[in-house]
Amino acid sequence: MVDLFEKLKMEAGALAKYSHLPDDYFFFPKLEGEIAPRMKFNGKQVLNWSLNNYLGLANHPEVRKVDGEAAAQYGMGAPMGARMMSGNSVNHLEFERQLAEFVQKEDAMLLNYGYQGVVSIIDAMVDRKDVIVYDAESHACIIDGVRLHMGKRFVFPHNNMENLEKQLVRATKIANETGGGILVITEGVFGMSGDMGNLKGICELKKKFNFRLFVDDAHGFGTMGKTGAGAGEEQGVQDQIDLYFSTFAKSMASIGAFVAGDKKILKYLRYSVRSQIFAKSLPMPLVIGGMKRLELLRTQPELKENLWKITRAMQSGLKERGFYLGSTQSPVTPVLFKGGVGEAANMAMDLRENYGIFCSVVIYPVVPKDVIMFRIIPTAVHTLADVEETLTAFSALKHKLDEGFYRTEALVSVTKGA
Repeated sequence: MVDLFEKLKMEAGALAKYSHLPDDYFFFPKLEGEIAPRMKFNGKQVLNWSLNNYLGLANHPEVRKVDGEAAAQYGMGAPMGARMMSGNSVNHLEFERQLAEFVQKEDAMLLNYGYQGVVSIIDAMVDRKDVIVYDAESHACIIDGVRLHMGKRFVFPHNNMENLEKQLVRATKIANETGGGILVITEGVFGMSGDMGNLKGICELKKKFNFRLFVDDAHGFGTMGKTGAGAGEEQGVQDQIDLYFSTFAKSMASIGAFVAGDKKILKYLRYSVRSQIFAKSLPMPLVIGGMKRLELLRTQPELKENLWKITRAMQSGLKERGFYLGSTQSPVTPVLFKGGVGEAANMAMDLRENYGIFCSVVIYPVVPKDVIMFRIIPTAVHTLADVEETLTAFSALKHKLDEGFYRTEALVSVTKGA
């Protein structure tokens, strides 16, 4: 037997093993100032590409005004209590109505947090008789929700429809034996790779198999589709998504989430999703502020248009300079290099300290070993000048990597000059 705390020290998680690197620099960095393309990091102003503020609503004057007025009127305490008991309001109901209409569903339900919401929805939707089939690259909230499932579960390689069909054959056999059902889970836009889930291909399989489809569209809501209703609208299958989920933490630049679908299943979820039944209701300022954000999504299409102008300029510029971006189909822009953890750290420090560019660096186990990913998130409030500055910096970065600079230079020496 060992002491539990000692065991945790010995078996540090995949990311915790990098905790010896400088605090507040690679992990838990502190970005200071107004949410904007230019912020302060490590005492210097940097051009920031690491905020999921897709439409630039975090500091939109109308949003700030409504947020402030709602906070002054209600504080953060109202409504006081769980939604089912004493935390309901006409504003909560109206926001749900507007969300359902926007994503073309009969009804919607507010959730306090996206991560907890997805985990709890999966838990509520299936029992031990049911079978889950899910995409291998699904977000951690989906993986954790699947882990709670006491029945069978099968995973298919990312967007591999041929393999998904094989898994559905297996799932159907088991469901017929147990008297259960099948839930297929994927994402609308995958947050690391930026490519869309093959929703159209999955929906085609509904012609051959009996299953329900749950889509986490956190990165697609507000950014994809003609109206911004998401990846399902983009692919022409929004009506075939049985449960549509999104968080407010991306395009809406806020906190909270929602799930939408048929009225009957939403009524069931209201009485079954434990993360909402046993939690305080979403605070009124977030609800009222959320309605203003949704209004802007509907009435200011130029926000999404500018996001895509910046996205296209960034992605085409990187490709023209020989960078590999994977298969992204969205504003999420992964820039992929070959290299280890030491090179990744050196590159990130050089980029931040000497070129004034801040974007998230992603390493194993989030990406395969010997892969370095810099994840750029364009927003509607970036400019084409910001793009050009970044392209110049990445070109220099690539040249140094090819020359072996980041293998030979010590971590601290990179900050002394490019």
